[in-house]
Amino acid sequence: MTQVFEQSIQINATAAVVERCITDLALMSRWLNPVLRCEPVGEIWSTDIGSESRFIIQIPLVKPTLKSIVVERQPGLVVWEFQGFFQGRDRWECQPVEKGTRLVNRFEFTIPNPLVSWGFNNFAASWTKEDMQAQLRRLKRVAEEVQISQ
Repeated sequence: MTQVFEQSIQINATAAVVERCITDLALMSRWLNPVLRCEPVGEIWSTDIGSESRFIIQIPLVKPTLKSIVVERQPGLVVWEFQGFFQGRDRWECQPVEKGTRLVNRFEFTIPNPLVSWGFNNFAASWTKEDMQAQLRRLKRVAEEVQISQ
């Protein structure tokens, strides 16, 4: 069964600045959950279509990993498709509005393993939703700092 978690936030920064916070690995590391580490597959980080990366959950011993590939890319839009214990897409869309940008994050996924699915739905789903909102708040803070410094 496909699940969808979608959240948005209003950011007082241009869509270009918000997009940069999503596509620049150094800026991403400032707002990404500290338990997650993102690294390129290969030498160079990129959000061009076909670029691959790994999102690694820093749990001692296990370190579950989601392998992702950029499957859709336009100005203000990045969509990662991933395989691993989750299968699905993580969509980040910058929508210019009168006073900045509305950032929409849509996490659409299935969990093929019934045991992992049960555990996620019973123990981690609400935490994941809260964490997505916390990430959006951290991204907002980073983007607004970058906007001010320009």
